[in-house]
Amino acid sequence: MEKSISLVAATITDVVSLLDQIIANCILKASRTGYFAALYRKMTIGVQEGIGNGVFDDGSRMETLDVVFANRYLAAYNQFTNGEMPCKCWKTAFEAAVSDDLIVLQHLLLGMNAHINLDLAIAAAQISTPETIGSLYNDYLKINTIIAGFFKSVQSDLSKIAFPMRFIELVDPEQTNAVLNFSISKAREAAWANALLFCEAGNANETPLINTCDNVVDSVAQKILQPGAAASVLTNLVLRTEQKDVAQNIAFLNQD
Repeated sequence: MEKSISLVAATITDVVSLLDQIIANCILKASRTGYFAALYRKMTIGVQEGIGNGVFDDGSRMETLDVVFANRYLAAYNQFTNGEMPCKCWKTAFEAAVSDDLIVLQHLLLGMNAHINLDLAIAAAQISTPETIGSLYNDYLKINTIIAGFFKSVQSDLSKIAFPMRFIELVDPEQTNAVLNFSISKAREAAWANALLFCEAGNANETPLINTCDNVVDSVAQKILQPGAAASVLTNLVLRTEQKDVAQNIAFLNQD
């Protein structure tokens, strides 16, 4: 079991530092949890660079969003490593890390499913009010473009871990991923719709809405775990040829 990361982030620099700790621990323990952490670190640095380069309309607000967003992942990681119960979709993703039957891409998508479909929606609502959330939308689209861009580059990297991944690499991550039942573009749209719903509902109604959303997001996770007979033919081919050294795979995905 991974060592607990007890601190929460106050800045985007803190986020990167804590992800570095998680990644180092996952490499030490050869835990597949490090696959998503490595991808998430790259995404975070991309957002950090975007803020520094003035890409966003409101860089300060985007750092706040990034930190609130990241702390949900860190909290779920802490809960799971401490033997506590995170939300269902993160529980599914973390428990899947012990499975020898999933390809690296499935582990990445399980993390992205929980973090985009649930965490991003909650984070966007938490830093907004019903009156201000509309002004976040343009920057929201930009941050998701960064996320999608990094995932596309990682798909290319995965072809070096397993040759058959070149076939999956041809799938545009902005379109429906028929191979593994996950679409980044649909996740972004769903997260924004959920953010509006959470923001309008207010704190009093937040918990039941989050629980309902968590159930829906976990249903997507189950489809990533079991994508169907046709897709399983391809994933099984990838699995047979994929590099088996988990620590090495994490280190490879974590390369700048």
